[in-house]
Amino acid sequence: MADPKLKVVIITGMSGAGKTVAVHSLEDLGYFVIDNMLPSLASKFINVIKDSGEFNKIAMVMDTRSRGFYDEVLPNLEKLKERTDLDVKLLFLDANDVTLISRYKETRRAHPLSPHGRILDGVELERKLSADLKSQADVVIDTTTVTPRNLKLRINKLFGHGEGSNFYVEVMSFGFKYGLPLDADIVMDVRFLPNPFYIPELKHLTGNDKAVQDYVMESPLAQEFYQHLQSLLQIALPGYIREGKSSLTVAIGCTGGQHRSVTIANKISADLKSDGYKINTYHRDIDKAK
Repeated sequence: MADPKLKVVIITGMSGAGKTVAVHSLEDLGYFVIDNMLPSLASKFINVIKDSGEFNKIAMVMDTRSRGFYDEVLPNLEKLKERTDLDVKLLFLDANDVTLISRYKETRRAHPLSPHGRILDGVELERKLSADLKSQADVVIDTTTVTPRNLKLRINKLFGHGEGSNFYVEVMSFGFKYGLPLDADIVMDVRFLPNPFYIPELKHLTGNDKAVQDYVMESPLAQEFYQHLQSLLQIALPGYIREGKSSLTVAIGCTGGQHRSVTIANKISADLKSDGYKINTYHRDIDKAK
């Protein structure tokens, strides 16, 4: 059986049209991405990645920051498309002049083709030079009225190759006595649940032990709370996915981060995994002194 083709996406287009969003979107889809690739080096770089066997899809940004870009890009792109071991797609991002100028004004950056002159001069020159490149593109996206979120959704649909969402949930347990996790999106406080710390035979165990899990979850209060937590996440997670978020951190906290929070974090992780979500479980404070 022949080796599958290496998927290659070349990202180019007008400066300020959304290449950064495209890069982040493709990274979230599992692409190995390199920015500011010299067209003349693209084939060699692809060979290195292909020989490593670590990636089956890569993306490269080629734009006006590269010397000789307009002279080199089309001949080198043609050579890549002739290769039978590659599936090459050229993505061209565009926007109207008013929008591009407005974006440059917001960032206070100089245009790469007019670093000491008017932004409009750089935009007009870039549009003229890139006309042939745009005509050769497999996909052209005009981002004039497209939000970053919607651009990400379009790229996911175009280049996700039917692999489904790469959205994943990080479920973290922690102890409030050691501070709130700064990267949490949703924080739940379970210090109101019965505390195994005060049961001598459970004190030196953790929420990874069945005896602690049984003690915490046998409480009617814990069961009612957990049902509401499940319902909350069943509503929230699809909404985060629709908004284009690539990951979500759910942090469950108790006093020391060893009993109640670990129990709930483990249980919600198992249930979300059975629902088809990609899960990473992390018990931040479980090994700290009791």
